[in-house]
Amino acid sequence: MIRTMAITHDHKVIKELHLLDIRIEDYDFVWTDFSAPTEEESRLLQDYFHFHPLAVEDCLHVLQRPKLDYYGDIQFMVLHAIRQQEEKPHEVDLFLGPNLLVSYHHEPLDELNQAWERIGGEAERRTIWSRAPIAAAYTVMDKLVDGYFPVLFAIEDELAELEGRSGNAPMDELVNHVFLIRSKLLRLRNTIVPMRDLLYRIVNSQHIQGQSRSDHKLYFIDIYDHLLKLTDMLDADREMTADLRDSYISLNSNRMNSIMKTLTVITTLFMPLTLIAGIYGMNFHYMPELGYRYGYTAVIVVMLLLGSGMMIWFKKRGWFK
Repeated sequence: MIRTMAITHDHKVIKELHLLDIRIEDYDFVWTDFSAPTEEESRLLQDYFHFHPLAVEDCLHVLQRPKLDYYGDIQFMVLHAIRQQEEKPHEVDLFLGPNLLVSYHHEPLDELNQAWERIGGEAERRTIWSRAPIAAAYTVMDKLVDGYFPVLFAIEDELAELEGRSGNAPMDELVNHVFLIRSKLLRLRNTIVPMRDLLYRIVNSQHIQGQSRSDHKLYFIDIYDHLLKLTDMLDADREMTADLRDSYISLNSNRMNSIMKTLTVITTLFMPLTLIAGIYGMNFHYMPELGYRYGYTAVIVVMLLLGSGMMIWFKKRGWFK
């Protein structure tokens, strides 16, 4: 699907335009959004807009790392959106020109719809900021980055819940859950850190600043600050998962040590008793004690005294603590 929004020179918003029926030069700026385009629609990137073939190739072959490339007066940006349900990135490509913005994404995204409505509403209210394609590009980036926070907050809730149930859950289940969360954080880091680096380039890029007023840079600095906060949250969460993992491994080791100590005490107690029982279980005919009337009782008493004495000695040594 292709949709086009045009802002006229007198700041009127015209939507639902057919791309092939307009001349971009006749408007203040034009935003064309390719949402889950067909193969025929995708060919318009090169046939109609005449974008560089390398940039078009990057659009068609997902998933590219977030980046910023310059092709003449066109800036090509690869951005990532993250859906909370899937926790995986979805590529959004932007072509930014002096009076043109083209967004391209293989799946419909709520963030693009929100940015679309916001730019249309602000342009209708004739705010100066919304009259340039750089404003639409900023709005798209802002909505994409805002979508990262719920995903990270959900993971932090998982960590809090995991920490709360660590005392009464199977150890294997807890450790597997920790490693699952760490893999989620790693996937998020592979999106958020490149996006942070991309915003750093945008903030310091003379090409993009040349299209906008100097105060527009503050808007992109705000997105960059959000990404710095997200990076700090990621690092803190990864440290927490590492601490939980180490705690679980230590706790599991302590449990194993306790079990081994208990088994060792039981084994040590029964070793002399087993020796005595083994001696009198050999059934030799000529054993002096076998003919003794109270021999069985005497052996049982000796075994009980020996076992009790060993237990008392172990307790004084602190083996049962």
